[in-house]
Amino acid sequence: MHAAVDARGGNVLTKPSLDRQAVLLLIVQALYGVANALSGTFVPVYLWKASQSYMLIGWFTLGQYILSGLTFWIAGKWVKERNKMYSLRIGIILSGLFYCTVLLLGQQAKTYSVPLGMLNGIALGFFWVAFNVVYFEVTDPDNRDRFNGWAGLLGSAAGIVAPWVSGLLITTMQDEKGYRLIFTLSLVIFSISVVLSFWLKKRHGQGTYNWKHGIQQLMQKGNPWRRMLPAIAAQGVREGVFMFLVGLTVYVATQNESKLGTFSLVTSLIALISFWIVGKMLKKRNRKISMLIGAVMIGAVILPLFWKVNFTTLLLFGIGTSLFMPLYVIPMTSSVFDLIGKSEESAREREEFIVLREAGLVIGRIIGLTSYLIVLPLNSSTTAITWLLFAVGVVPIAGWWFMRPFLEQQKT
Repeated sequence: MHAAVDARGGNVLTKPSLDRQAVLLLIVQALYGVANALSGTFVPVYLWKASQSYMLIGWFTLGQYILSGLTFWIAGKWVKERNKMYSLRIGIILSGLFYCTVLLLGQQAKTYSVPLGMLNGIALGFFWVAFNVVYFEVTDPDNRDRFNGWAGLLGSAAGIVAPWVSGLLITTMQDEKGYRLIFTLSLVIFSISVVLSFWLKKRHGQGTYNWKHGIQQLMQKGNPWRRMLPAIAAQGVREGVFMFLVGLTVYVATQNESKLGTFSLVTSLIALISFWIVGKMLKKRNRKISMLIGAVMIGAVILPLFWKVNFTTLLLFGIGTSLFMPLYVIPMTSSVFDLIGKSEESAREREEFIVLREAGLVIGRIIGLTSYLIVLPLNSSTTAITWLLFAVGVVPIAGWWFMRPFLEQQKT
């Protein structure tokens, strides 16, 4: 059994199972995920219906990515030196404000797509910088795969019911009543999540935040982050496009929000089972082969879309992604946080390392989204979209290549 550095100093702990704080953090994350799953899946569709513009969705998403990265970097100081629970709660509250603003703007939301994306990015930045630091503090290398498996399982569970209910409400209620209802439900769930967060322990920061930490790590010859950052960016390239374009493609192909809800229900159910099995069975010595299989297969499952883009082929692609994504993302996430916790010194700099990790994801997401913003104005056909999905969908293989030294060390 490996040991972890205690977040408060140099004490060494072993935590083979998840304690109450870890379980409560999972619940808060799950509620946050439910609220976002209820409405977040349909925000790009809502903007698309109002604008009929792929570019508008792209600029909305770009504003979100850039501001989430900047917020991570700036809020990192607060999380490092103050009570990180405030950052977590502010993120949840701002997410609620985002959906409230979309609700109030209605069809005019298309006019303010970039500011709305920026607001959502700020909310995500505040929430996830605090969440990731607390996640590091309540887990260690022995239970990190278990936590990530449960996090994926709960996230999938949120995706099973929430978007399906949302799609059903949108299609059965007249005009925009369905959208107004789901945005309101999200606000209620965000409120519950904030209340529950008060049962998480106050976690006051220690030390002084180093604004230049990330650059300093990358400037050091032989520093492991010079390989880790490109691996993380490779994951971000795929996420930058897939996080919004898959759901939008399902809607454009079917012109039916209920079909999009059904797509999310089926794929999330498969992902729930897959995350549960992988989280339970995966051992550190198997991370290298697991991640390679996952990286290859999440690219291969895009191939049916070259035959035809309809609900059936999109569903096959979604099921395949759900089956194999845990094989890639669980070893990736666990390995990154294991690197952060490899020594007392790096554990004390966990906030800066988590900001560096997010910088890699944001850089990758912007690269992926830039390819979208270049391709779609030239050709918005289903063939072009499929090629774009495939091109960014195979980039995680490069991520596995960069990760090999870390995965090989874990065999012993």
